[in-house]
Amino acid sequence: MTAHSRGCAPHPQELQQQGRWANLPPELLLDVIQRVEASEVEWPERRHVLACAAVCRSWRNITKEVVRSPEQCGQITFPFSLKQPGPRDHPIQCFIRRERATSTFCLYLGLTPSLQGQSDKLLLAAHKIRRATSANFVISLNPDDFSRASSTYIGKARSNFLGTKFTVCDGEPPHDAAVSSSNRSNRRIHSRQVSPRVPAGNYNIATISYELNILRTRGPRRMRCTMHSIPVSSVREESNAPVRINGEPLILKNKAPRWHEQLQCWCLNFRGRVTVASVKNFQLVAAADPSRHVSPAEQEKVVLQFGKIGKDIFTMDYQYPLSAFQAFAICLTSFDTKPACE
Repeated sequence: MTAHSRGCAPHPQELQQQGRWANLPPELLLDVIQRVEASEVEWPERRHVLACAAVCRSWRNITKEVVRSPEQCGQITFPFSLKQPGPRDHPIQCFIRRERATSTFCLYLGLTPSLQGQSDKLLLAAHKIRRATSANFVISLNPDDFSRASSTYIGKARSNFLGTKFTVCDGEPPHDAAVSSSNRSNRRIHSRQVSPRVPAGNYNIATISYELNILRTRGPRRMRCTMHSIPVSSVREESNAPVRINGEPLILKNKAPRWHEQLQCWCLNFRGRVTVASVKNFQLVAAADPSRHVSPAEQEKVVLQFGKIGKDIFTMDYQYPLSAFQAFAICLTSFDTKPACE
């Protein structure tokens, strides 16, 4: 049986075109991609870096070698960058746009929304599904496709009945194979997802709890985030362990605001990134036990801040050890109504 009888064979001219690009001298190809990567530092121009990776396998391999992680360069390039920790010395600044009519939340890269809205770089999208006993925020790469069977499915955040506790689940297992909360975790998914050829399921990576306000006292919401896939050692200086293998998980708490007598309100220093007072506004810092040897400076560092800047527009700034996906999931829990916490 010939190759032609078993299926459609590529045209010889097509093979020649593929070979022409693939057979460039590695030194020349490396220099070209390095120049492109160094010059295109912001979106939408940075899409040229992705174009290099899409030419052929050799281009893709070299592009992956050249492009550094968000922790190292402070930039988001590939979809898998959304699950890598942000930079240590400065936050990655994003904003969230809420669509009330469709219960959709879109995460964009950038300081503020553009006037046209078309040049904003979409990172992630979430759709809120209200059920009788809980609320689910399904997170996807595609704002038009939130199916768990889709190649664009990323994960979800699910609340309890009162909306005071959320479980954040990753559609793919972290490197330490976190326990799956679904017995359907062995189902295979499409190979084009963020990390191809891995089981699709609900892998518990974080728990967000809001403190009950039984006495109805004045003040903002109090929250506590247990990051099951991040070790507490990650917030130590010079640490490089973004995924928990053993030991205690990292716990984040909201930074306590101060009461402003003249304004008669609770205040936090958002450094100009939040302009509208809202019960949803928060900053998260590490809640480390003294025995963990975490310096006071590291405990005061804000790893995630979220706040309102306009009608249905919110800023989200995150940094190491959180990823964009983890930060977005935490912020989504703030959108659910919590009468027991306010």
